[in-house]
Amino acid sequence: MAEKRDYYEVLGIDRNATDEQIKAEYRKKAKLYHPDLNPDNKEAEVKFKELGEAYEILSDKEKKARYDQFGHAGVDPSYGAGRAAYGGGFSMDLGDLFGSIFGSGFGGSTQSSRRYNPSAPRKGNDIRVSIPLSFMEAVKGIKKTVNISPYEACDHCKGSGAAPGTSPNVCPDCRGTGYVTVQQPMMFGTVQSTRPCSRCSGKGKVIDTPCPKCSGQGRIKQNRRIEITIPAGIDDEQSLSVNGRGDAGINGGPNGNVIAIITVRPDPLFIRNRYDVTVNTPITFAQATLGSKVVIPSIDGKTELTIPTGTQSGDTFRLKGKGIPYVNGRGRGDQYVKVEIEVPKKLSREQRQALEKLDESMSVDRNYEKRKAFDDRIKREFG
Repeated sequence: MAEKRDYYEVLGIDRNATDEQIKAEYRKKAKLYHPDLNPDNKEAEVKFKELGEAYEILSDKEKKARYDQFGHAGVDPSYGAGRAAYGGGFSMDLGDLFGSIFGSGFGGSTQSSRRYNPSAPRKGNDIRVSIPLSFMEAVKGIKKTVNISPYEACDHCKGSGAAPGTSPNVCPDCRGTGYVTVQQPMMFGTVQSTRPCSRCSGKGKVIDTPCPKCSGQGRIKQNRRIEITIPAGIDDEQSLSVNGRGDAGINGGPNGNVIAIITVRPDPLFIRNRYDVTVNTPITFAQATLGSKVVIPSIDGKTELTIPTGTQSGDTFRLKGKGIPYVNGRGRGDQYVKVEIEVPKKLSREQRQALEKLDESMSVDRNYEKRKAFDDRIKREFG
């Protein structure tokens, strides 16, 4: 079996990284190697799957702890069978050590109550996929088809790992217990300890005639395309779970899930804030002064907004219930329209003269309250 890269190296983090740092690095690299952005790029596909596998382990506290202690063998029984986590190396129990030196009444092993049982049913691993969406796809909802490669029960041996017509046998070394007792002479006596059986990797059973299709693993990888329904209103960094479509369980355990992590691309028109949305809309000086009707974009299409007389730059108008739908709920947020008065830069001579005459005819007290207050403040402060 090819050596796997260290999961921390895959994500480019150190072993003291926080959950947020693990998630951030995964998201950054997953976007870089996502198959949608790298079509027909086998190297990117391999790296994307490698990132998903590393994140699946390091984002789970229990799996991360096993990986930190035992490496790859601690999270994948099929990797390096017979190594430290499942039977490789010498494992000393201090209770047995004290018992062998000072007598059976001193200390005593409680290891049996803490043993990891490789033959117990275990849930299959989850598979994580990244799904990029446009703003409107996230707002409206959509169905997306993704490629996954889950482990599935071998159809040739029905998941037993043994060739058809045969069955696994009780391990002769551990007699089906999964553990063997080891005695080792020491300076002060004999140290007795138990460790997972190296012959059966702690499973208690051996396969004399492995299934030719799965090589005795009972599971094989399959390439699948599944359709995931994205609900309307989903936001960036939210995730969906498709139950039972992940890796097949081990020893009769349930299947894992497919976890879809959503990324939403920014939109040039709409600014999202949870379920509300804002549109910055430029208007002319005349529209703001005289009032007008302007066409603005909304998530439902074009709509018309009434600009009242005397509108100021930065004024914001609320369109109730015109925002983003609540995910899996009733109702919608609001849309806000923030107007910005665009000042003309190029005027003809006639336009400039007309504007100057208009400005001279206006009363500062009645039409420019902010300007008057500003001038009065200067007079008070500076005379």
